[in-house]
Amino acid sequence: MRDLTPGDARKLEKALCEDNLLDFMRFGWHALEPGVDFMTGPAIETMARHLEAVTRGDIRHLLMNVPPGFTKSMMTNVFWPAWEWALGVKHRSCTKTECKVAGAEHCYRGLDSHRIISCSYEKTLATRDLVRCRDLITGEWYQAHWPIEFKEDENQKTRYENTATGWRQAASVGSALTGHRGDRVVIDDPHSVKTAESEAERNESLRWFGETVPTRFNKQAESAIVIIMQRLHEQDISGRVIREMAEDYTHLVLPMEFEPDNCCYTVVPVPGRKPVWMLRVKDEADPLPRWVKAKKGDAGAVHVYRQDWRTEDSELLWPERFPAHSVESLKRAFRSEGGTYAEAAQLQQRPVPRGGGMFQRDDFQYVDREPECISVVRGWDLAASKKGDWTVGVKLGMTADKQVVFLDRVRLRGTPGEVRALMRATAEQDGHQVVQSIPQDPGQAGKAQVAQLAADLHGFDVRFSLESGQKEDRARPLAAQCEAGNVLMVRSEWNDNLLAEYCLFPGGLFDDQVDGGSRAYHELLKMNVRDDVSTSFGVRIIR
Repeated sequence: MRDLTPGDARKLEKALCEDNLLDFMRFGWHALEPGVDFMTGPAIETMARHLEAVTRGDIRHLLMNVPPGFTKSMMTNVFWPAWEWALGVKHRSCTKTECKVAGAEHCYRGLDSHRIISCSYEKTLATRDLVRCRDLITGEWYQAHWPIEFKEDENQKTRYENTATGWRQAASVGSALTGHRGDRVVIDDPHSVKTAESEAERNESLRWFGETVPTRFNKQAESAIVIIMQRLHEQDISGRVIREMAEDYTHLVLPMEFEPDNCCYTVVPVPGRKPVWMLRVKDEADPLPRWVKAKKGDAGAVHVYRQDWRTEDSELLWPERFPAHSVESLKRAFRSEGGTYAEAAQLQQRPVPRGGGMFQRDDFQYVDREPECISVVRGWDLAASKKGDWTVGVKLGMTADKQVVFLDRVRLRGTPGEVRALMRATAEQDGHQVVQSIPQDPGQAGKAQVAQLAADLHGFDVRFSLESGQKEDRARPLAAQCEAGNVLMVRSEWNDNLLAEYCLFPGGLFDDQVDGGSRAYHELLKMNVRDDVSTSFGVRIIR
């Protein structure tokens, strides 16, 4: 094969770059990082394929969760926008008919007029990437292939516009974005590691994401949103997408260490791999949906590609850049600040340790039959309204050898009348020997509620008491018994949902079942203690 002339080599390089985002990065890397070698691997290739799918219009909502250090900002906020504008230059004068005649699979006419809003938790970070992108586009390498001019009066660090009316703008998460609508909204790291634990900070970001971002699209039916971030909290923006918008989003998740139970599937084709029929199973208490095998025609089944190439448990995501000793060093760093929770979130993209948080999944021992218990309590946690939290009743028993048994759980989102009906029906099903332990709100409203519920539960052993201390403090004694191997659970359909919530605690969205279980356990401990009580119609109010 003859050597290519310099002119032919440039044409080949240009063609490769236009055909493939990863090649565009490979050839253009030196323009921004002349002293750093470009490193790639399966993770980088997978992210690039998903961004290409957005460019083709195959997907419009993309969420990518990857660990820190995986070139995500350079790819998503620097090279990908420059690549789309380059494709627009190539197709500027063509028509779709001409493209089809030439054998092109897609026509990208107009991409250089795309308007791109880039957001991060700090505007300075989004501005940094806008400047890098502009440096790439105005550089000699890019201009030799795809000449783009900028308007002189619209060429600032935080906003610049080309002569084809395409522009880029930097913004911070939470900003108004008034008057600006984009063909692309790129959200890169919407939460700060330092502030992710702040409920107020998270809620502000979530409010912006839910109320401001949806109004900032140039064309509602065509514009795309790309979110790329490491997980920091179960209730971060990724958590909102997973819980409430999963049907709209393509979700690529790549943990640092492979977890077979959390293998990722998406609709984006993978070279050399056939699609399979899978079903996404989602429980509201789980941090991630689970994929299970399905058959064509099964309700909810989708034709998807396995995106994670790894097969061995704990196999590393990018061993060339993050070998085992580097990963262990990262783990120690995360643990020193945020414990195993931070490690699970930022490295594994699953904001709860694999076995659980305060409660470990493997510490619960299943039994098929209810063991004989010397005392039984159902602990209640009452929701304030029928939206959001659940009203939950967790039934615990204690055996003669001091083992704690999860016997049953009921829950409801309903009106006050429906809740009272549930509590009455549950008490009747439990029988008179089971204590019903109910939290009492402080103040006059709490007294009125006690009177109402006491009247509903005439004849049953009902005990009311105020909640004291933090939720974590109330849950800790039961968690200690779990860790010691003293907790059993009767096998039932509610087990998975309850365990998912317990293992996420205290970082999960819900804690109603944990509160109910904590209350029941505390009441069990007091069963053999002589309490100073007043008794009326079988109702005990703990003073």
